[in-house]
Amino acid sequence: MEFGKTYVVRPKGKHQATIVWLHGLGDNGSSSSQLLESLPLPNIKWICPTAPTRPVAVLGGFPCTAWFDVGELSEDGPEDWEGLDASASHIANLLSTEPADVKVGIGGFSMGGATALYSASSFAMGRYGNGIPYSLNLRAVIGLSAWLPGSRSLRNKIEVSHEARRRAASLPILMCHGISDDVVPFKYGEKSAQSLSSAGFRYITFKSYDGIGHYTVPREMDEVCNWLSSRLGLEGYS
Repeated sequence: MEFGKTYVVRPKGKHQATIVWLHGLGDNGSSSSQLLESLPLPNIKWICPTAPTRPVAVLGGFPCTAWFDVGELSEDGPEDWEGLDASASHIANLLSTEPADVKVGIGGFSMGGATALYSASSFAMGRYGNGIPYSLNLRAVIGLSAWLPGSRSLRNKIEVSHEARRRAASLPILMCHGISDDVVPFKYGEKSAQSLSSAGFRYITFKSYDGIGHYTVPREMDEVCNWLSSRLGLEGYS
């Protein structure tokens, strides 16, 4: 699968953190970069890749940009592990050349958020689903209107390893979800947060928004800014 164009938003102040932001189904990195450019976070460099174009089952096989193939969402629906691993690995590569003193994170909306949360589980386990080591030191993960692929088996995989438990306990995660979401139902976001929490991710913040559907709103992005600046200890945030 060929990934599309990557857009970069440079920090306006001292470079303290780099975050890869992942768009939703059918979107591209350009629209992500426009949203992020407007945020009052001068110390963050944003990297906004574009997903490969692939046939997507939930769209009846219609090809569009997608981080992995997805069918109907269900508790134990078939997951496209190969697609998830390929995207998570591409994202880790984008962050692998950042300076050592720069904190790195991953965030995203909808399917992009699902890929970010999958990266969080790969970080905790120290490997991708295919067994290849995950070497990035993630410091923050954000999932907006998202869900965690493979959430049911996560706890069993993390419980068996002291190192995995330690990594899970060290990683802050922010999840935000509209209660009226008709694309990724609120219960999937809520259950994913519960799965992460019971698997040992201690620093989970889950915010729900009344009357909000499958989209982001300014106060949700305010939450993202506040959370990132406090979790990453950013200077210059006002």
